[in-house]
Amino acid sequence: MSHHLLSACEAAEQLAQRSLRAEDMVRDCLARIDAREGEIQAWSHVAREAAVTRARALDQGAHQGLLHGLPVGIKDLIATADMPTTYGSPIYAGHQPAHDASCVALARAAGAVLIGKTVTTEFATFQPNQTRNPHNLAHTPGGSSSGSAAAVADGMVPLALGTQTAGSLTRPAAYCGVVAFKPSFGGINRAGVKPLSDTLDTVGTLARSVPDAALFAAALSGRTDWLVRPLAQGLGRPLRVGHCHTYEWAHALPDTQAAMHSAASRIVRTNGMALQELRLPADFEHLVQAQTQVQLAEQAQCLAYERLQHFERLSPRLQGIMNAGLAVTLAQYDQAQAWLARCRAQLADVFTDVDVLLTPSAPGAAPAGLDNTGDPIFCRIWTALQTPTVNIPAGRAANGMPVGLQVVGPVAGDALTLAAAHALQQVLLAA
Repeated sequence: MSHHLLSACEAAEQLAQRSLRAEDMVRDCLARIDAREGEIQAWSHVAREAAVTRARALDQGAHQGLLHGLPVGIKDLIATADMPTTYGSPIYAGHQPAHDASCVALARAAGAVLIGKTVTTEFATFQPNQTRNPHNLAHTPGGSSSGSAAAVADGMVPLALGTQTAGSLTRPAAYCGVVAFKPSFGGINRAGVKPLSDTLDTVGTLARSVPDAALFAAALSGRTDWLVRPLAQGLGRPLRVGHCHTYEWAHALPDTQAAMHSAASRIVRTNGMALQELRLPADFEHLVQAQTQVQLAEQAQCLAYERLQHFERLSPRLQGIMNAGLAVTLAQYDQAQAWLARCRAQLADVFTDVDVLLTPSAPGAAPAGLDNTGDPIFCRIWTALQTPTVNIPAGRAANGMPVGLQVVGPVAGDALTLAAAHALQQVLLAA
């Protein structure tokens, strides 16, 4: 029997009871990688021998923690002391950090088995690398957490780490048909993650179910209240869902529009849930522009070394991004940051009568072609607002590709957001 498609929560329980050996779990994941990596190309490095050795040690020792024996993928933007970390750029080919990132060290301490490094776009921006979408190899897997989303979707690992500055967790998860959890800003420590934007970068988790993504995040954050529990335990009343198109609705393609409409119909018919159409405050109409200016300006500063010393080795696309960031004046940057702060101050009012929002994750299903990673337009505002978000699969497009929707909660409302996302995922995928 192959164990590579076990959910992380199921596997964790069996590993804790010793009815499943970590070595068997790891070997099954490696076998899946061997079978599929030639097509998917989700990995920049596979630590085969180290993973098997680690699994054997875990099988022989005491139970280590929430992630005991679980195979995980680490986005190649995140430092690992025993594996190359290239940030998706030839500038850092063969680069070996001297230490683990905080999230990697915590994953190891909780018992995780690191299978390897998953492919990232160039410095987590918009230049794709080699990864393909498991559902159709001619389509993008999204970015920048391309390899993490593809590896989880294809059953290579049950869990993977990613990061988001605009839509780099949510969009690839939507395109690949998996779950992505972006915690409230700072929910998972980002020390040791290559910076792209000081005020936007967020570490998050990818998995095939909400409880799995929550398990991984809880282990890394220490917030065990993030573990998914039945909604009734925390609410004692119907879940109030705000059906929110956002000001970017004109960018929604027919498949996303249909997913939102279908979701609304299902929620209305579900006991224990109440639906309310919700319009965001007028100031939110300009949030995408403000977030984009902040991200561009901060990218040009965070990547100053690469820009100043290795500009010719950056892709033309990233060269353009650097030049666009330098064109943002300090006055424009300060004004954009002030606008973000102004909108964050209005968030409490948004959630006065609803617990969570349901919004699009992406304009539509994964576009055909491997020369771009899609548009993060539906993710930018939530990253800027520092809210927790969960992408959940919400059906299929007309061409059979996955479509996702976002569950968004108030800042620091991660536990409720995860529980609500789990309940909504069950509703949206019910036969």
